[in-house]
Amino acid sequence: MKLFLASLWAVLAIAPPEPARDAPIPSIRVSRIFPQLELRRPVQALQAPGDDRSLFVLEQAGRVLRLDLQSTQVTEAQSWLDIREQVNDQGNEEGLLSMAFHPRYGENGFVYCYYTASRPRRSELTRFTVDKATGRPDIATAQVLLEVPQPYSNHNGGTVLFGPDGMLYLSLGDGGAANDPQGHGQNLGSLLGKVIRIDVDRSDAGKSYAVPKDNPFVSTEGARPEVWAWGLRNVWRMSFDRATGRLYAGDVGQNAWEEVDVIEKGGNYGWNPREGRHEFGGGKTSRFSGRFIEPVAEYNHAEGVSVTGGFVYRGSQLPRLVGVYLYADYAFGTIWGLRCDTAGCGEPKVVWRRQGSRSMWSSFGELNNGELVLCAFDGTESGPGSLWRIDAVE
Repeated sequence: MKLFLASLWAVLAIAPPEPARDAPIPSIRVSRIFPQLELRRPVQALQAPGDDRSLFVLEQAGRVLRLDLQSTQVTEAQSWLDIREQVNDQGNEEGLLSMAFHPRYGENGFVYCYYTASRPRRSELTRFTVDKATGRPDIATAQVLLEVPQPYSNHNGGTVLFGPDGMLYLSLGDGGAANDPQGHGQNLGSLLGKVIRIDVDRSDAGKSYAVPKDNPFVSTEGARPEVWAWGLRNVWRMSFDRATGRLYAGDVGQNAWEEVDVIEKGGNYGWNPREGRHEFGGGKTSRFSGRFIEPVAEYNHAEGVSVTGGFVYRGSQLPRLVGVYLYADYAFGTIWGLRCDTAGCGEPKVVWRRQGSRSMWSSFGELNNGELVLCAFDGTESGPGSLWRIDAVE
């Protein structure tokens, strides 16, 4: 893992200048991988540090499958982790939602899962340790690091991932129902409607983690010190650009607007006084509210109804795509490309539009080499799922 980090930082040190935000964005083509494999509601695909051969795929009901990328004719996947007994996936948005490998996974075997549980309804962030003898997580090692009560079955977020700083970031929805009825988005005293940042390599008194001292609200009376950014409705997928360190997020809208944000330390993204760049009827500020940060891109519900955040492409196979942030609409299937530089972001371009296929893009995944894959629900929300790759530009 140390070699992986060293090579990554070496890449960062010699990375070419960022393409200008008005640089051309090519259209893309996608093709299915593992075409004989049927998945059930795949919600995330990722690789472990140092393991370029395996692809880990999360099924919403609570299974993690391990696929061999060198055996594309797989018809049945190996179950690598099965926590269906712990996971509540009764609501459409509930279930096993995200997983992250510790940056030193090769040394400690730590895996972090974010999922919903019941009785009482809540979200949990749990760490498992991989048994070196079996190469699989040992259920008996489960340690719940964080529990967040969930008042409703929807708007659970969320993405768990590690930043370039080694801290763990987690996105949490506003708690559900509609219109943020309990005002979580603008309440710094709640973890709902937030991106949080914690240190899982240390622990504070009474916690299974530590709060980094440079978090923005550690000294704000009435605020949860874990909060990194706020005023978010339901971030469904966020990612760090491995070359610039920017944190991108797709925040699912309410009635009219879907948005893409670049998440900043302490940033307030406006929900629920605002939806995207627009005033939201009935929304309320709080004593904490101040300046709102506008999204870098948005689209209305004539173009889609639920944004799926993606990744900035940093692979080597498609050089014209380097530096482009790709994101999609879950229901309409459209994929957009967006370029940002230090001065801001350009206009997004439609780079792929569904034609015949009924794939509903549930998630993007980034491989260790920077290439991208996609997870899809095929045709219906309850139907089979599939995996795709971006394999060409036009």
